[in-house]
Amino acid sequence: MRWGSAQGSPESDGSGPAAAGSKQAARVVVLTRAGCHLCDDAIAIVQAVCAETGDTWATRDIDADPELRRRYTDEVPVTFVDGAQHDYWRVDPSRLRTALTARRR
Repeated sequence: MRWGSAQGSPESDGSGPAAAGSKQAARVVVLTRAGCHLCDDAIAIVQAVCAETGDTWATRDIDADPELRRRYTDEVPVTFVDGAQHDYWRVDPSRLRTALTARRR
């Protein structure tokens, strides 16, 4: 899935460095929900890899968007890189690092 107006924007929900006043869309977006331990694990990995690569990241709560909740309810966390779905449930740091390097703009 690519982000578009029908699905919403990958803009930050207020967490991650993309929320620090930048209008630029985050390169990595993690769809999450409250109380999800896999989401916490995914965020920690995304945060560490993006700190290494210098890329921006953000989270988005699927329960705040009915369409995202309908589409991804059983797959959270879901990770997107440059708007394209990258992974769900678990984030492999090596695979994420490779994707960020390969898709440099």
